Amino acid sequence: MHSTLIVARLDPARAGSVAELFTEFDGSEMPSLMGTRRRELFHYRGLYFHLQDFDGDDGDRAVEAARTDPRFVRISEDLKPFVTPYDPETWRSPKDAMATRFYHWDARDPGGRHGA
Repeated sequence: MHSTLIVARLDPARAGSVAELFTEFDGSEMPSLMGTRRRELFHYRGLYFHLQDFDGDDGDRAVEAARTDPRFVRISEDLKPFVTPYDPETWRSPKDAMATRFYHWDARDPGGRHGA
């Protein structure tokens, strides 16, 4: 399994609108096409966190491959009024907003990888 975490900005009062958009998106076949296993959205003091778990070991590639699908394009456009880049000067794609994992631990595999 592979996880990605996108960090952006969100007015917490708009969280319900974002949840509605993802309810529709996740009700389609798109999560399956992208290999998405789980999605969780969080907000904290004006920040937006989008945690997504993928089957396999390369969710970044799955997101990049989906970027041209009309449904992906549509949700990206629909989110623009609500979710804004953390750093607008450097943002070009979702990959530019992904946090870098520097530690991992899993109770199901306590002897597994612990570094990045």
